[in-house]
Amino acid sequence: MIKKPEIRELLKEKVLVLDGAMGTMIQKLKLTEEDFRGKLLASHSENLSGNNDILCITMPQVIRDIHREFLDAGADIIETNTFNANSISQADYSTEKYVYDINVAAAQIARKLTDEYTFKDPQKPRYVAGSIGPTNKTASMSPDVNDPGYRAVSFNELKAAYREQAEGLLAGGAELFLIETIFDTLNAKASLVALNELFEEKGIRLPVMVSGTITDASGRTLSGQTLEAFIHSVSHIDLLSIGLNCALGAKEMRPYIKEIAGKSPFFVSTHPNAGLPNQFGEYDETPEMMAGHIKGFLDEGYVNIVGGCCGTTPDHIREFARLAKNSRRHEIQPQKRSFKLSGLEPLAVFEGSNFINIGERLNVAGSKKFARLIREKRYEEALGIALHQVESGAQVLDINLDDAMLDAEYEMVHFLNLMISEPDIARVPFMIDSSKWNVIEAGLQCVQGKSIVNSISLKEGEVIFATQARKIRDYGAAAVVMAFDETGQADTYERRTAICQRAYNILTKEVHFPPEDIIFDPNILTIGTGMEEHNNYAVDFIRTVEWIKANLPHAKVSGGISNLSFSFRGNNIVREAIHSSFLYHAIRAGLDMGIVNPAMLQVYDEIPKELLQHVEDLIFNRRPDATERLLAFAETTKETGPAEKRTEAWRSASVEERLK
Repeated sequence: MIKKPEIRELLKEKVLVLDGAMGTMIQKLKLTEEDFRGKLLASHSENLSGNNDILCITMPQVIRDIHREFLDAGADIIETNTFNANSISQADYSTEKYVYDINVAAAQIARKLTDEYTFKDPQKPRYVAGSIGPTNKTASMSPDVNDPGYRAVSFNELKAAYREQAEGLLAGGAELFLIETIFDTLNAKASLVALNELFEEKGIRLPVMVSGTITDASGRTLSGQTLEAFIHSVSHIDLLSIGLNCALGAKEMRPYIKEIAGKSPFFVSTHPNAGLPNQFGEYDETPEMMAGHIKGFLDEGYVNIVGGCCGTTPDHIREFARLAKNSRRHEIQPQKRSFKLSGLEPLAVFEGSNFINIGERLNVAGSKKFARLIREKRYEEALGIALHQVESGAQVLDINLDDAMLDAEYEMVHFLNLMISEPDIARVPFMIDSSKWNVIEAGLQCVQGKSIVNSISLKEGEVIFATQARKIRDYGAAAVVMAFDETGQADTYERRTAICQRAYNILTKEVHFPPEDIIFDPNILTIGTGMEEHNNYAVDFIRTVEWIKANLPHAKVSGGISNLSFSFRGNNIVREAIHSSFLYHAIRAGLDMGIVNPAMLQVYDEIPKELLQHVEDLIFNRRPDATERLLAFAETTKETGPAEKRTEAWRSASVEERLK
């Protein structure tokens, strides 16, 4: 095979041109059922008309001729005719057993031509992109409105289908992969995991392009993600490019391509439709009309790769190639390392920015009410708790379903699927919290956004720790790392810092885990227990936070805030004062986030001075009798009702006072 320059290096020099719509070209031929069957499938049980991918093995000359037209028009990259060449989509035609052969043949047809054209003109090398479509099922949404927790396809089924397809494309000679027309980011994540596993097994790494689809003027994918949330969700892979295709014409796509160009850490691609479809489902934009819009992309420096989707022909591509010859290419802007999460919407956190509240009430160990609702299968009411957490200010939701009376893996998957079906809940990122790895991995396979795993540690040794960290990285999640090693939980400043340093070194140097996605939890342990050795726990935690921020670049710090005040269970006024004071000082030391009930926090400056004095004597271990003094004072501060009800008095004031 012909030796070609690395496509990544070529993109640093000029804009490359992708081909146009294979489906449009096939439709123009008006092929019959007999054409689709060919000799190979003459007696096949199902109709094959419309199964464009099958033509790679029944009428390869048709596909070869179309590729040649696009190459003659000036395309630098041609896509294999494999958009639906996966077992899930081919099941509609009962042709699943031909999937591997279709992909091998498709890549071979395209590769032979690109090598031929490159040999004729080495100054214009041509490349084969293995086209991987989204399948005809979605992993993030239920097809049954009466059963929002149901999914027609699982993550692992998608991954297996994509893996089979990718193996065929690789065997046939594909030089890069294009995961395109992504309407559900979870489907795309399954394909990225499949590709990564294939690359690891083969000891190679091919360039990967990712191209999403914005379905309408809302600026969201079909599964509800905003464009920025989508970028956060797939940027854990070192992609060749990220972009958009299909659904919209170039004119309608312009603001979204502009947004990607401003936020993407990768090259940017676009291959829009030839305008919006008319009443007959056809596309009316002529090559000249569409080229006018594409010229705007190029003049503004938005893109590195430009091509066409539905309705585009070799004549369209010829116009794009003419424009691309002397066009301005997009320059990738240097990206600062920053902590980015997403649900349906993005949560971007930059160095020195505000504290993140992680809602704690979706934990069967920490909330008796939530545990009871899950055990009784009262999921609607449990979802109400999740919604209340978001409305109360939780920016991330922690979900823990570890309970001896529950099938934690089933409940995690089912409850996550229900949460994902509620846009007002699913807009925030999720923290998948479990002490069981199978539960964590099952949870990761439900979430299309960039989530957090809580947690991993060195408790079972370095090998298991590194293996789990690699998996989390490949799923595109951040990870909470507990200050815990083979000898147990760290409870001193010295042990905390030593374990965090060791874990950081393994993650960054061996696993190549992004340091900005490492969240250390140095153990917030209970104070006020009456045991002298516990008195310095809060002080040591705050000192550890300062040390981590000074010594482990880009790492974040979190903790379970309510652990601190367990000794004062039953007195929410005191507990809230402890939490608020501790958070005030820990955040100043560098604490980035905490698992806390945001509805049960006091404003630091509004804590009564005498209560604050007693609380901070305890937190900072300022006097040996701090616990006894606070216990005595606590008896004078018993509330008369639930914490959420204590704020109701203000409602009786005048309108002017209430507005204040």
